[in-house]
Amino acid sequence: MPKWDNQDSKKLFTAIQKLKNLDETKRFFRDLLTEPEIIEFSNRWKAAQMLDRQIPYSQIVKDTGLSSTTIARISKWLSKGKGGYKLMINRTKAHHGNPSFEKGLR
Repeated sequence: MPKWDNQDSKKLFTAIQKLKNLDETKRFFRDLLTEPEIIEFSNRWKAAQMLDRQIPYSQIVKDTGLSSTTIARISKWLSKGKGGYKLMINRTKAHHGNPSFEKGLR
């Protein structure tokens, strides 16, 4: 199995860094991913945020449709991963309630 951290993935991440706003991001990811993949990733992100708020697995399963196994994996990466979930949770918390940030997301 190839390693995920390679030249091709670096090119993808570099392209993502060049997105300027929500509209560009939505357009790029819709072309890159299928609708079910976008929904799956959205639900994983929602689960990570819910886990951070210590919401029980049963509620996360109900709200996201994810399996308890997937939620456990997200929980593992949230606490012992590379720090990506925590980084973005903290960043979005820092901007929560900031009108200029919210305006940019519409």
